[in-house]
Amino acid sequence: MLLGTHTPKLDDKGRVILPAKFREELAGGIVVTRGQERCLYVFSTAEFERVHERIREAPLTNKQARDFLRMFLSGASAETPDGQNRITLPSHLRAYAGLEKELVVTGVGAHAEIWDAAAWNAYLESNEESYSELEGEVIPGLF
Repeated sequence: MLLGTHTPKLDDKGRVILPAKFREELAGGIVVTRGQERCLYVFSTAEFERVHERIREAPLTNKQARDFLRMFLSGASAETPDGQNRITLPSHLRAYAGLEKELVVTGVGAHAEIWDAAAWNAYLESNEESYSELEGEVIPGLF
């Protein structure tokens, strides 16, 4: 399970060092793709395959399903961490997420997210107050 918040830097070649706590789970390869709210989603190859199988079940006759499928898969990039545990983030994905040098990498269970630090801070600020109210609507009976 990928958990926590980490603050690596993006180097001049578009590479980021994976957080040490994520390395074992992601060592076998990863897939990076467009996330929602202008972040990047990072999946282990195995988890991405599970997600892809679920997406394939959506009917192609549904326009929203087609739109999601196109956005999610057309931006996907398979990457393998190098000897220093870095991955290269393709330029089209860096542009999509507005990534600059300062990053935030968050673990959200089965996947991680990569955010531009300023965008993450703005997201946190705008969502922290409503966070306590979400559980009842989104995940009934959780607590």
